[in-house]
Amino acid sequence: MKIIVMEPLGVSAAKIEAVSAPLKAAGHEFFYPETQELDQTKLLARVKDADVLILANQKLSGDIIRQCPNLKMISIAFTGVDHVDLEACRERNITVCNAAGYSTNAVAELAFGLAISVIRNIVPCDHQARHEGTKAGLVGFELYGKTFGVVGTGAIGRRVAEIALAFSCKVIAYNRSEKQDLIAKGVKFVSKEELFREADFVSLHTPLTAETKGLVNADMIKLMKPTAVLINTARGPVVDSEALAAALNEGRLAGAGIDVFETEPPIPADHPLCHAKNTVLTPHVAFASKEALETRADIVIENIKAWEAGKPQNLV
Repeated sequence: MKIIVMEPLGVSAAKIEAVSAPLKAAGHEFFYPETQELDQTKLLARVKDADVLILANQKLSGDIIRQCPNLKMISIAFTGVDHVDLEACRERNITVCNAAGYSTNAVAELAFGLAISVIRNIVPCDHQARHEGTKAGLVGFELYGKTFGVVGTGAIGRRVAEIALAFSCKVIAYNRSEKQDLIAKGVKFVSKEELFREADFVSLHTPLTAETKGLVNADMIKLMKPTAVLINTARGPVVDSEALAAALNEGRLAGAGIDVFETEPPIPADHPLCHAKNTVLTPHVAFASKEALETRADIVIENIKAWEAGKPQNLV
């Protein structure tokens, strides 16, 4: 069986050697690239003979999938799967698994890093400190005692809610189904509209689906307090960036911390959020801690072993 990794996974060569050793010992071929290939013709040449394909968050089109005659399984080193043409996979009866759970702590922690950076003006404070400045005009406010809204209480949203409780926030959440264990911890489940009206912080943790695309639009933003902060470490298209930038620039929203965009970084210099007030931007880095990247390398290999044994896990 030929196992091809489509793009580098962000871990050391030693880690790749360790996780791939059992597959090689079982007689499988294993190819790992040194660089990402963006040219689609060259990408097809790289992956066309794969029986099993591993990728992270690089887009995999249906056109590529349909030209891989031996492809039977795709192991995605990522939680979200909207960058892979799942319809083409269904057409070909290709098993698709993801790496659910690998980045739970990493993403949750960055959500609070963004929140604190916004409310305590850390980026402009850094600039002032390096240029003989003071705290003048940069006094922020605290998380303590604020109402923290969590949209989506899957594994990451659940962890965010727990951390918000540790900051002594009042935590409210919106999800398709209420989670009794979170309720027991003090989380109150409310409607989407109530959450956007009441929260001082709105933190997004939903997958990108037809229902969640554009979830945070101009109408939802209008419900928010002018003192509220929006945090997005989920998927970029969940938020209408134009509407968000307008609200920030017009003072209808206090700030935003954004890690994800409509496309993968680099984002264009004229992206509306690049010129929005009180905004901290990061280049889709929430998932990318050393620990998380090593964990996902383990998971994608375990997915292949489980599938080969006839007991697939993390099925999409």
